[in-house]
Amino acid sequence: MDFLVLFLFYLALVLMGVVTICICSKTHYLRGLVRGGAQVISCIIPECLQRAMRKVLHYLFHTRNHTFIMLHLLLQGMVYAEYTWEVFGYCQELGFSLHYLLLPYLLLVINLVFFTLSCVSNPGTITKANEFSLLQVYEFDEVMFPKNTKCFTCNVRKPARSKHCRVCNRCVHRFDHHCVWVNNCIGAWNARYFLIYLLTLTASAATMAVVSTVFLVQLVVVSDLYLETYVDDLGHLQVIDIVFLIQYLFLTLPRIVFTLGFVVMLSFLLGGYLCFTLYLAATNQTTNEWYRGDRAWCHHCPHVARPPSAEPQVYRNIHSHGLWSNLGEIFLPAAAHCAEKMN
Repeated sequence: MDFLVLFLFYLALVLMGVVTICICSKTHYLRGLVRGGAQVISCIIPECLQRAMRKVLHYLFHTRNHTFIMLHLLLQGMVYAEYTWEVFGYCQELGFSLHYLLLPYLLLVINLVFFTLSCVSNPGTITKANEFSLLQVYEFDEVMFPKNTKCFTCNVRKPARSKHCRVCNRCVHRFDHHCVWVNNCIGAWNARYFLIYLLTLTASAATMAVVSTVFLVQLVVVSDLYLETYVDDLGHLQVIDIVFLIQYLFLTLPRIVFTLGFVVMLSFLLGGYLCFTLYLAATNQTTNEWYRGDRAWCHHCPHVARPPSAEPQVYRNIHSHGLWSNLGEIFLPAAAHCAEKMN
């Protein structure tokens, strides 16, 4: 009972934390909470340790490195090793369909292909050679993306929907976000690879969770475990319930049950993020635009000079042209191919 309660509590805590961050990320509450937490921690942790932590965090999240790529491949390899070593063999003994068992491997191959493409492909780097053509792709809304703005770091004019990535030190066309897991920016030219990578990663986690769950249920049914009884702490004979059954399976097959818990949690997290990404694709928004979209842009905006009497302007998405057109822009970026030829 203790294990199950702790695991469910941990799972609920992680999911609630992710949801809270998503809700608060567009407000000032999260920044205030982070600042307050940092001040409390600074009073407890020695200065030398704080400097070391800042250096590590700066290296991990503010410089291009392969740490998260290696972590990604390590976790993926460990999960598939456990699936191959135990679940696959046991399922074959129970007469599972081979096509059903091989589906996670098919998804793995597709996932690794698009993971590699997301890592190495050009996200849409803006250069002097393609600057003019990219300026014609999207309309300037004069709110979030005003005309005639220039990136002084890259020394190029900024097309609408572009952004300078401080990690990669380049301006990216239709900038979405910088992803540490692929060590690359996600932009106009590799968003399709990233979306398929995320889709296959979610599908592979969900498939392995389903296969493992069906195996455990089949094992319980075949062995008639659900008909067994046990003696409780008071010496009374009790019929096995679901809580006791899960604990028994964890003690008997700990690696399989632990892996199942991990992929179930991963399926929820990845599934939520995939739904969010699909929503952005369907409405022709980027993560950068979504994050900044609800803010009022007024005469205090440093990029636009407005008279003191000017009323605040709120950003509105002017780039959505229907579901199929929006998805076509992700998967068939015609402007990207033209710009690549000019590059």
